[in-house]
Amino acid sequence: MKKALTILLALALVLVVFSGCNKTAEKTEEPTEDLAGTYDLVLWVSEIEGVKELTEQQIDAFEADNPGIVINATVQGVSEGESATQMITSVEDGADIFCFAQDQLARLVMAGALNQLGTATAAEVTAMNDAGAVAAASVGDALYCFPLTSDNGYFLIYDKSVVAEEHLDSLEDIIADCEAAGKMFSFQLEGSAWYNSAFFFATGCQSSWETDLDGNFVAVHDDFNSDKGVIALKGMQKLLKSSCYNNSSESSDFSAAIPSGAVVSGTWGVTIAQEALGENFGATDLPSFTVDGTSYHLGSFSGNKLLGVKPQTDAKKAAVAQKLAMYLTGEKCQQERFDTFGWGPSNLNVQATDAVKSNMALAALGAQSEFAVPQGQIHGSWWDIAKVYATSAKEATTDEQLTEALATYEAAINGLLAMPLDEQTAFTVIGAFAGTNWDTDFTMIQNPENTWYSDCIDFAAGDQFQVRQGKAWDVQFGAVGEDGNSTKDNFVIETAGKYFVKLVFDPTTLTGVVTIEKSNPNVGFTVIGDINGDGWTIDLPMNIQDDGSWLTTEAYELAAGNQFKVRQGFNWDCAYGTEGENFVVETAGSYFIKLTLDGEAGTVELIPA
Repeated sequence: MKKALTILLALALVLVVFSGCNKTAEKTEEPTEDLAGTYDLVLWVSEIEGVKELTEQQIDAFEADNPGIVINATVQGVSEGESATQMITSVEDGADIFCFAQDQLARLVMAGALNQLGTATAAEVTAMNDAGAVAAASVGDALYCFPLTSDNGYFLIYDKSVVAEEHLDSLEDIIADCEAAGKMFSFQLEGSAWYNSAFFFATGCQSSWETDLDGNFVAVHDDFNSDKGVIALKGMQKLLKSSCYNNSSESSDFSAAIPSGAVVSGTWGVTIAQEALGENFGATDLPSFTVDGTSYHLGSFSGNKLLGVKPQTDAKKAAVAQKLAMYLTGEKCQQERFDTFGWGPSNLNVQATDAVKSNMALAALGAQSEFAVPQGQIHGSWWDIAKVYATSAKEATTDEQLTEALATYEAAINGLLAMPLDEQTAFTVIGAFAGTNWDTDFTMIQNPENTWYSDCIDFAAGDQFQVRQGKAWDVQFGAVGEDGNSTKDNFVIETAGKYFVKLVFDPTTLTGVVTIEKSNPNVGFTVIGDINGDGWTIDLPMNIQDDGSWLTTEAYELAAGNQFKVRQGFNWDCAYGTEGENFVVETAGSYFIKLTLDGEAGTVELIPA
């Protein structure tokens, strides 16, 4: 799930919504005057080890190629997903040049964080890079950034000793080979809309979303619920109902107890697959499936890393920044990144080199790109909704049941547009706990402002969860990182028990801190009364226990005759004492105060310290 959350991919951009956006209407044309001078530039590049250092070397090479231009560069490692979020939060404070994932393009354009490329630069970028990468960097006919890679997609990795070469073009033949060999076919159809959409793209289905200038989703154009969608599910059933089906995308499946003969995965899984298969390692584009005599080649998502330049008030600095970005994404630098890190190039000349063409994984990805759909902007909840129809297809036995599953899907995505504003901004808890598996959102209540609490959740050790906004993945928080803020990594429960999930959210910086607490001021219990001379003015905290009871966080010295009550949420709507009256201490001593609930009834008792 975490990989699915980290990949966070999306459907194709709907371009018309940007036609009235004034913030990005201007484009940077290349000035004719001399660009000699010294320029302070901040660059955000991938946080992967070595990328920062290679980028600094490439900037030095740029200066050598452009005498008179001096770059005082501050190069920092920032993940492609986080860089976009930080730029949107404050364009002014963001980097001058930054790397980001292509599904963030719409948000960045609407935030005014990207300048449209000049005519000559755009023409050169278009000529140098593959068409998919150019489309990923474009809004309509306008190019807004520079393609950096073309390597985020999926293809078929297979065991040559299991799958015959002449069977690679047929899903049915690959299934038969795996069944005959007693091997599995790993394809994450039930757990990931990113993968199962391959069948819909194969039949020509499309799905796209429109947003307004504030980034709110206002329309969805989706024809999955159609005759073409039924064909897609029929094709999917061929694998779903097979004895060799394995709902996974992990290359480690080649080394499993019952190993896979084929796995649909990406470049990230190649090394593990090569280690497991040795000389039997193979990779190629996805196969076709046949329904009613017609063959359909499986589609996929294609993804790119992009390099953006933010708008500048200084025209010469803007020109230099774009010139440097052009260099960093050019043939020489893309070749260096391929040689050093194995990144898949978008540059056509680098793609044509023997080294790249002989790289079996990149060759497979390149072959699959003909059938791929570029990533774009999509409602974050779509990923949860669109993974459900695969399980429905696995269980279905009639066309009517397949149609019903797609109708349910369509109603759910249309319902996202009708979601009230308060639900779009509210936070929920989702994960693998309490019998759920990343398919149920648990409500959180905001009180005080920007502090959110869940109801009590009974966690087991090892349970994982995330806190997300609007039942989508655009804003999400999990484990706390080194800087004290929560990251996108899952929050993992170390010790089993009953807890309330708490989020402290900063809407200005879009950061948050997630903790698990033993109390919740909105629904938790406190003690108030004649204790410590407080005179019914201070609520003393209580924590929930693993058995569901509540206990004060410390023991108190109570005198005979002291009186108190236990109440919920700092009010008197739900309060407990002795038969509706105040609890009266009979014997002086040091005590914890305990509340045990039984439905609406409650028993208060003193526990000697």
